[in-house]
Amino acid sequence: MPFIPHTQDEIDAMLAAIGVPQIETLFDEIPAGLRSSALQAVPEALSEMEVARLMRGRAAQDAGALSFIGAGAYEHHIPAAVWEIATRGEFYSAYTPYQAEASQGTLQLIYEYQSMMTGLTGMEVSNASLYDGASALAEAVLMAVRLNRKSKSRRVLMPRSVHPAYRATAHAIVHAQGIELVDLPFDAASGRLDPAALEAYADQDITALVVPQPNFFGVLEEVDVLTDWAAEHGVTLIAVVNPLTLAVLEPPGGWGGAGADIVVGDGQPLGAPLSSGGPYYGFMCTRQAHVRQMPGRLVGRAIDADGKPGFVLTLQAREQHIRRSKATSNICTNQGLVVTASTIHMALLGPEGLARVAAASYANTHALVERLRPLGAEPVFGGEFFHEVALRLPRAAAPVLEHMAAQGVLGGYELGGDGYGMSDAVLVCATETKTEDDLQRYVEALASALEA
Repeated sequence: MPFIPHTQDEIDAMLAAIGVPQIETLFDEIPAGLRSSALQAVPEALSEMEVARLMRGRAAQDAGALSFIGAGAYEHHIPAAVWEIATRGEFYSAYTPYQAEASQGTLQLIYEYQSMMTGLTGMEVSNASLYDGASALAEAVLMAVRLNRKSKSRRVLMPRSVHPAYRATAHAIVHAQGIELVDLPFDAASGRLDPAALEAYADQDITALVVPQPNFFGVLEEVDVLTDWAAEHGVTLIAVVNPLTLAVLEPPGGWGGAGADIVVGDGQPLGAPLSSGGPYYGFMCTRQAHVRQMPGRLVGRAIDADGKPGFVLTLQAREQHIRRSKATSNICTNQGLVVTASTIHMALLGPEGLARVAAASYANTHALVERLRPLGAEPVFGGEFFHEVALRLPRAAAPVLEHMAAQGVLGGYELGGDGYGMSDAVLVCATETKTEDDLQRYVEALASALEA
């Protein structure tokens, strides 16, 4: 219901029945200092017509800019069929499928999603999604601690080339549980983690190592060497990946001699629009041997008593199903609708389509870099990059980006914050959605901004 339809007489009758004079008395245990006062900032009520007009105006402010911002949320073409199907009533209004006998369609779709994600990542098992990529990393850290029982330190090596929002989220979730996230610096020349830096930890008790691919700067890490180091030293390896790039890059299951132990990331590049920040969803894949420590839910395929195939929920080690102290996660739902869109998106594009999108994004970003060199914009790092690149500008980045935005071009993500201190650098991304004219428009907007 959109509201509680009780009349004042009904409310008075209920209060009288429980012997309470007024509703406020039900909250008398809350100290006065913690109670909110009158909501002064709430404006006067508007009619439906006035609200619709206001929201149309607000929506119009969020349109028309040509965006080259990536930094974890990427603009990709989404076939029209994706959300036409995902927003059908059968999917759009469905909640989590607790009652398997009434949710076979939803369960089958999630099963297909899990199969696709294991194919992309080269792992054996996928769960049915998490909240987002950042919290998925935190869950992976918690899972790694449960897995690596030989390690008693609860220390996790976290490169500073991991997305800063992911690092902050992981810290917020795990630091109070006695888990230490140890910062690893990235090489100033290449922009990637130097494998030699790990030797300082070779004789120490380390629980897990996080490896991003590509990293926050778009640079490709030396994943094979890092994975082999982790395996040699009994360290659980957590891969943080962009799922789209796995259409052309080596999947984490094939890294080094043993492959990654846990793979996480955000599913946004697979059919989710930018949407001013979400909702998105996190994915997690692992090895079959680790499946009982994986949080969230899994969907399995089974045969019923009549010999007919069906889909069921399985291995739900969650607080709603077993003792809370034994739960691997208190995640109470998944981002089911966005997962639905991703499944449809991957099914429509297929392996070849995803590979073409990844290849076009790679080509566009590299082409843009070459066009910008004559303006004095150069890559900050020398390492190979995918479809995102850190560019150093001839002057401070903030006013340049502001001037470009005034021309209708969102020129990138400024790297002056997040502890990187590169106030003259921007993180730029050009996906398959960008045309030759779009790239030229960026060049012209940057040239104008540098001259201003």
